[in-house]
Amino acid sequence: MKTSRRTFLIQSVGLLAMSPALAAAMPHVVLLGDSIFDNGSYTAGGPDVIAQVRRHLPVNWKASLLAVDGATTRNVDAQLTHLPADASHMVLSIGGNDALGSQPILRASVRSTGEALTLLAGAAAQFEKRYREAVAGCMKHGLPLAICTVYNGNFTDREYQLQVTTALTVFNDAIIRVALENALSVIDLRQVCNRPEDYTNPIEPSSIGGAKIAKAIVQTVSEPVARRRGAHVTGWVP
Repeated sequence: MKTSRRTFLIQSVGLLAMSPALAAAMPHVVLLGDSIFDNGSYTAGGPDVIAQVRRHLPVNWKASLLAVDGATTRNVDAQLTHLPADASHMVLSIGGNDALGSQPILRASVRSTGEALTLLAGAAAQFEKRYREAVAGCMKHGLPLAICTVYNGNFTDREYQLQVTTALTVFNDAIIRVALENALSVIDLRQVCNRPEDYTNPIEPSSIGGAKIAKAIVQTVSEPVARRRGAHVTGWVP
């Protein structure tokens, strides 16, 4: 009788361990987007964002990287085709390369400030359309989604840094409005990566910055859903 009971318990534990429902209950965070997450080429051998996310996630959580260096809003749908079946959370950081594509506006010859603003508004409108499409593609999967603002970078030319920071506000305005309209969590990378050492070059995160990004991601995805009220913003992290 004791042997039979022991055998039954062993078999039950084995079946439970292989249960798809149990596997599905283990949270799986997926990172989508560009080199803000796919920054392994820029860390000089230091840990990249995905490694640091895995380090800080709660026990029994896991994380996958689908983000690709150089990606724009047009590439998000292709990344989603590789979404793991057991994904439970998505985090999207996209838009920096779209903004870089609009960089010539900062050097354009214009006759007035109004003309410059009109050029910037046109670029922002195009970006917003593509960004909404990218976010809509993510939301079709019905998983909790957090999105990131575009950080301001670390340019040595202070005047150019000011121009970039100002221009990016119209792109980030679109990102934040999309978050508000869809009650999505926002990671404000402008607040997360706010020191020179957070960057390995003017536009890529270092391991130091990557650690701060990773902590913000973990803080955002692991927060109990019951505490959220509409869009939730994660900014500075220790």
